[in-house]
Amino acid sequence: MSLPPPDFARNMKLVGHSDIGGRGDGLQLMVHRGFAYVGHPWSQGFSIVDVRDPKRPGDVTYVPAPPNTWNIHLQTHDDLLLVINALDLFAGVETFADEKAYYTRPVGETIGGATAKRAWTAGMTVYDISTPDRPRKIGQLDVDGIGFHRLWYVGGRHAYASALLDGFTDYIFVTIDIADPTKPELVGRWWLPGMNKAAGEISTAPEGRRYGLHHALVHGDTAYACWRDGGLTLLDVRDHADPKLIKHHNWCPPYGGGTHSPLPLVGRGLLVVADEAVLDHEEDGRKHTWVFDIREPGNPISISTFPTPGEIDYARKGGHFGPHNLHENRPGAFVSDTLIFATWQNAGIRAFDISDPYRPRETAALVPAPPRTMTDRRPGRARVIQSADVFVDASGLVYATDYNAGLSIIEYTG
Repeated sequence: MSLPPPDFARNMKLVGHSDIGGRGDGLQLMVHRGFAYVGHPWSQGFSIVDVRDPKRPGDVTYVPAPPNTWNIHLQTHDDLLLVINALDLFAGVETFADEKAYYTRPVGETIGGATAKRAWTAGMTVYDISTPDRPRKIGQLDVDGIGFHRLWYVGGRHAYASALLDGFTDYIFVTIDIADPTKPELVGRWWLPGMNKAAGEISTAPEGRRYGLHHALVHGDTAYACWRDGGLTLLDVRDHADPKLIKHHNWCPPYGGGTHSPLPLVGRGLLVVADEAVLDHEEDGRKHTWVFDIREPGNPISISTFPTPGEIDYARKGGHFGPHNLHENRPGAFVSDTLIFATWQNAGIRAFDISDPYRPRETAALVPAPPRTMTDRRPGRARVIQSADVFVDASGLVYATDYNAGLSIIEYTG
């Protein structure tokens, strides 16, 4: 099958594409030992795509999720694959058929008593991937509540996750001991004040806002954590059983929240933070990717924002327009503290040079073709690209997922 011609390309070239075995919906993406691991938001489960020849992606292995469960996020390192388990919110919770309900209300409060009759799997599954396309389940961490959302694991004894546990209003930060990967153990928790409803705390989130952890990325002894409308925290995780706050900083309001993806560039004293666009036509406001000076961790200072794509009026295109995920400089992948790769949803995949952190500039872009079919079952969704995640391998090849349009493999020529 011929490659679907991109809607726009500058200093990027589409070199390969996979429909992921007919399950074109992708969210988090890892490329490991020549195989792409893709979590599915609507097809449930996850898939493994042979990309050893990136111009001709090969066989696809699909691993179904447990009933009523999604596996939208995952992590690979050495012979281990960690996969989240959580209630499939978009298929299993009628309230979230209107995505605005998901992004503007605390998830724990929206679902209410549903956890009393739980019919899904919550927590994390550990697989042995010594044979990359034949994952073998070796461990399971089960938790109460809705389950995990994002994970961070790059080796060592500990992994980190966002978890919605019983008694909390939304997702909190947890630490996981995987010294024995067959018996992972949840060992520590941290949350913003007001989130522990079971302990009598009163939420401080304004009406229409979500204070809930989306994602934390850990470098050294510091976790850089993004709390959607609750902003950013820097946490000291030297004691994994008792993380401690270094600094909480929130810029919502006046900005529109959705704080989503961190990327610490510790060697330069910088932190890149993407605020996710979560509603169509910029109903939630213009979202930005920020550059912070973190030389003094207790006083992060925003010094610039990435330029906003403007070849066309993307806000009118349909779907979400704005930042989503960042390539995370994982060990064994492409690592740079000056060249940043990002997804911009209906504006595709972008690359930015922050050699001068006060003046970021875009160096390349590729907006994939619209999806041929829609896997997203939510009513009223526009048939436009919604680039979800990006991974750049050690050779510099760019891999990107979309909610409907499969896996794109891109050569960066900037």
